[in-house]
Amino acid sequence: MTLVKHRPQRPFASPFDELFGNLFGRDISHFVGNDDVNTSIPRVNITETKDGFKLDLLAPGFSKEDLKMNVEDDTLTISAEKKSVSLNEGERYTRREFGYSAFKRGFRLPENVKMDSITANYANGVLTVSIAKSEPAKPAVREISIS
Repeated sequence: MTLVKHRPQRPFASPFDELFGNLFGRDISHFVGNDDVNTSIPRVNITETKDGFKLDLLAPGFSKEDLKMNVEDDTLTISAEKKSVSLNEGERYTRREFGYSAFKRGFRLPENVKMDSITANYANGVLTVSIAKSEPAKPAVREISIS
């Protein structure tokens, strides 16, 4: 299985947050406006057996309905999007460190997998994807008559 390179966009202010630390109880991203978006690359473990592949992707905090998975051109794409919760009237945040969260991750599938055998299960913050291997193509033996 080949991994597809992913380069997430880093918030503009993140180096400044580390450099200047906490300013009046709020980090620099509050003033720049990046504190409402959290994009990250979820960690993954991929194992291979003689029968197939198993992919365990960490996605805590999401529900099954937030996750999407598809296969296009031999690339398995897993994505998730979680909308932020709206406040009741009269409420306001004094500090907000999480809200909207999203990710997208792609994996190039090898030629020896059964595309129609991909299954997924999400439990306890871990998405487990199982992919069965296909039988290797055996070369056809054909007898040729000699004239």
